[in-house]
Amino acid sequence: MNVMFAGGSAYYPEIHGGLQSSTHHLAEQLLAAGHQPSILASLYGDGVFGLVARVKLKMLRQGAVMDHFQGYPAVRAWFPWEAVPYAVSRLKPDVAVVQCHHSVAIGKALEALGVPVVVYFRNVEFDELDGDPSELKSALYIANSRFTAAAYEKRFGVKSVIIPPTIDPERYRTPTSRQFVTFVNPHVEKGFERAVEIAERCPEIPFLFVESWKLDAENRARVEQAIAHLKNVTLEGRTNDMKTVYGRTRILLAPSKWEEAWGRVASEAHCSGIPVLGSRRGGLPEAIGKGGIVLDYDAPLEEWTSTLRRLWSDEGHYQEMSAAALRYSKRREMSPAHQFSTFFGVLERAAFRMAAAA
Repeated sequence: MNVMFAGGSAYYPEIHGGLQSSTHHLAEQLLAAGHQPSILASLYGDGVFGLVARVKLKMLRQGAVMDHFQGYPAVRAWFPWEAVPYAVSRLKPDVAVVQCHHSVAIGKALEALGVPVVVYFRNVEFDELDGDPSELKSALYIANSRFTAAAYEKRFGVKSVIIPPTIDPERYRTPTSRQFVTFVNPHVEKGFERAVEIAERCPEIPFLFVESWKLDAENRARVEQAIAHLKNVTLEGRTNDMKTVYGRTRILLAPSKWEEAWGRVASEAHCSGIPVLGSRRGGLPEAIGKGGIVLDYDAPLEEWTSTLRRLWSDEGHYQEMSAAALRYSKRREMSPAHQFSTFFGVLERAAFRMAAAA
């Protein structure tokens, strides 16, 4: 089966995030099972990769370019929804998985060309959809959490199969020196201000702040200024090998103030038996589950610091939570084989549904 992942977001190597990681893992599983994945993505045009793509666009005088950077074909365009005919003619998908930005516009363009559509809801930013997903005539739907599924059913009346973000445990499982409380992605939405407050109140505990979303010069200066007086906080740039981060982490701190659809870093940390202290926002409590402790984002700061201190200093309590985190990482819901089987089953149903309606 030829499976095209389509959306208005950029893709590797132009951007690295949870969407790209999960999509790439699914693509690898498709390849391993003898299928052909492909990508339709937005082109950002930054860096050397972007420069080459821009030159190709100009020389070829077409609205999209194709590459095999990840080992499978990717069509990139300034406006992916306008490049659907180009992508379909070259990639010949049997089914398309539409995700995130401009999902509805892209889905409608695909349906008009007779391509079965599966919409994978990965956040609850409804304005990104560019329309109402229930208007897609033959689409099936996947959501990355019970929280996400409930939000889309309430707003649009669509029911989704729930498949949490797929991860390859071997990419994250590692022995750890347990030397830091780690906070990934120092942005306001991810709870940066609360993380700074916690670090201020716990000077005896070393913290590691790790960039994930790229910080521009202005935001990096803001982050550096906010932590400059904290001798117990180390700031590091983003990495493509999260084992180097989890290999030094004792506790993952995730005090997000955003309505997270899931909480990928929690699932990654659990693979190494790292417990998570996080906020009760969106689908994040589902991701943390029995593998950590969940508090209200607006809970008193003392509640956050006392909970963290106990997890840091009470070895018996820590070992209990660490073992729970590792067990939670092995639950059926997060099994790559189970996730892929469920995912492929939805693809097959979408293809059959379109064929039956023809």
